Amino acid sequence: MMKRNILAVVIPALLAAGKTNAVEIYNKDGNNIDFYGKVVGLHSFSNDKKENQDQSYARVGIKSETQITDKLSGYSQWEYNLESNQSSSKSTRVDRTRLGFAGFKFANYGSFDYGRNYGILSQVEKWTYSLPKFSSDNYTAANNFMTSDISGVATYRNNNLFGLLDGLNVALQYQGKNNRSGEDSKEQNREGWGFASTYNIDDKISIGAAYASANHINMKALSDKETHKKAEAWTVGTKYNADNVYLAAIYAVTRNVIPSGSNSYFEGANTNKTHKFEVSAQYQFDFGLRPSVSYTQSKAKKITSPAIRNDQDMLKYLAIGTTYEFNKNISTYINYKINLLNANDFTKATNTTTDNIFAVGMVYQF
Repeated sequence: MMKRNILAVVIPALLAAGKTNAVEIYNKDGNNIDFYGKVVGLHSFSNDKKENQDQSYARVGIKSETQITDKLSGYSQWEYNLESNQSSSKSTRVDRTRLGFAGFKFANYGSFDYGRNYGILSQVEKWTYSLPKFSSDNYTAANNFMTSDISGVATYRNNNLFGLLDGLNVALQYQGKNNRSGEDSKEQNREGWGFASTYNIDDKISIGAAYASANHINMKALSDKETHKKAEAWTVGTKYNADNVYLAAIYAVTRNVIPSGSNSYFEGANTNKTHKFEVSAQYQFDFGLRPSVSYTQSKAKKITSPAIRNDQDMLKYLAIGTTYEFNKNISTYINYKINLLNANDFTKATNTTTDNIFAVGMVYQF
């Protein structure tokens, strides 16, 4: 009966949601719950058939916080992604939980949480995610070590260095072993850890760096066990955000991190290192228009496999686009990916597109 009463209150509140950023559905006695989400109608056009398709999706989430004492509080977040571009009965649907973690925060001593959360590398790499469609595809992938949203991570964060230095933020993360199999075997890993730090020089400029390392779990298929023993990545970046202008750039180096083939390295290959560079810029007009431009490049170094040899370009494109916000809830956008990647051993072995892609979308968010 208690559960039914709660649903009777919560469900009408969700249906009536209309504000942006989050809708407060409960706030009493130091406890509050916010509901947020968005629905994206998205279609991409390309000569590449696998890119020429509907890519619509919806996303919902709940944030909660409870005040335990004047200095100690608890918090949680859950977020779910729903694919709306496929049949509801299709076995290849990828509806999934993106986030699901809970933790404690204690005054200036920082916060600690555990569950499914963003990987530590995203602390810096997300700075270049400025375009509505073509962003975050350089080396990030869900469940891929600590590059994006992942399961089984314990994360400690401290802002302003225990209250001693404004603008200096640090974070530590531990990733536990997972033992996925079958189609998910590329997401296997043993224990790993990561570190990130960002510093806001002033209200306009920030700099940051992040590092992560985790052991591979399946060594049997690898010809060079020492080379493939670890998945590692480090990234540095900077951003400027003021006067309606946003500029950001990152540079990263990875080893055995890029998901390709049937595992998180080139199948049967020695990827050695990949070098990545991203830069993005956008301007926000007062009447709601936000044009953006970005450049992305990724190169693999010293690959050795029967199908892939030597240095290979993996990504190289210029993306231009614009978003128009009708209000804080609804917007529309266009995004054009000018592919500068020529066909090579890597594109052929991994079926990577070299065609241009045009995307158009509409977004409702709250």
